[in-house]
Amino acid sequence: MAWRGSTDAKDRIFAALVYLLPLMEVYQFSRPLFGVIPALNIIYVPFQPLMQLYYGFPFAGIIIFFALFLGVVRNERIKHFVRFNAMQAILIDIILVLCGLVARYVLGGIGFALITDTFFNVVFLATLSACLYAIVQSILGKYAEIPTISQAAYSQVR
Repeated sequence: MAWRGSTDAKDRIFAALVYLLPLMEVYQFSRPLFGVIPALNIIYVPFQPLMQLYYGFPFAGIIIFFALFLGVVRNERIKHFVRFNAMQAILIDIILVLCGLVARYVLGGIGFALITDTFFNVVFLATLSACLYAIVQSILGKYAEIPTISQAAYSQVR
């Protein structure tokens, strides 16, 4: 989608960095998979200082959420490429919050560990793959087209 304008290296880096929000949020869904395959923990080793800040500071997720939405997505002085990726990361984060509510209130009452672990693994792997895809596409300067989420992001970014 080059018709929106060209992107420089700074825009590509900022567009990729916004996907750290869903990557930090999805960590809570990783326990079943990391319990079976502990070697996968290496994915989050570079992010340990950020993880300590994110999970150690109360309401860090909601503060970052509103900072991205109000400071980036709604700021028309920032290029469309960065705003689109920020909105897409926010939408992924909203989906993760909803999945967390489903896990807590629906699956928590069932008591079947297999169903809960499968749900957690699917959410974690889907989010991880979507974020990695979006980060790679952002670094390449291309719009990451994730079905339904991208359409919603386009509709929100002017």
